[in-house]
Amino acid sequence: MYGTNTRATYTLREDGIVGVLNETWSGGKRSYIEGTAYKADPNSDEAKLKVKFYVPPFLPIFPVVGDYWILHLDRDYHYALIGQPSRNYLWILCRQPHLDDEIYNQLVEKAKEEGYDVRKLHKTPQSDTPPEQEGPQDTKGIWWIKSLFGK
Repeated sequence: MYGTNTRATYTLREDGIVGVLNETWSGGKRSYIEGTAYKADPNSDEAKLKVKFYVPPFLPIFPVVGDYWILHLDRDYHYALIGQPSRNYLWILCRQPHLDDEIYNQLVEKAKEEGYDVRKLHKTPQSDTPPEQEGPQDTKGIWWIKSLFGK
């Protein structure tokens, strides 16, 4: 089951590390996980990051680190295509709740050119006005396990 109004919030910290907050709503409840992102190679200009989350989110004990490669970014930072070297994960991010279909299709084509299986892409339903309040929490913690398997 996929959530709705999924969003990622990135906050640049003074130490150069980026705070990451991933949220989604499912069944009227908010699920989230917090982590960090940092340059994979501090001496490189490549847009390749590492992201680190601690799981499970309700008792963060185990660090999980993944690759986060910016494959395409528009010049005004309105949307981005994000992937990994394994090509198992792919994200299309947009600052607005809705991305123009033409731009979406262009990003899908770019992903195909990079060797991604775009048949796995799933558009997350977004409201015109996504929830701003935190709302009730998903306290079962099962969603993060499903997310590891792309569910």
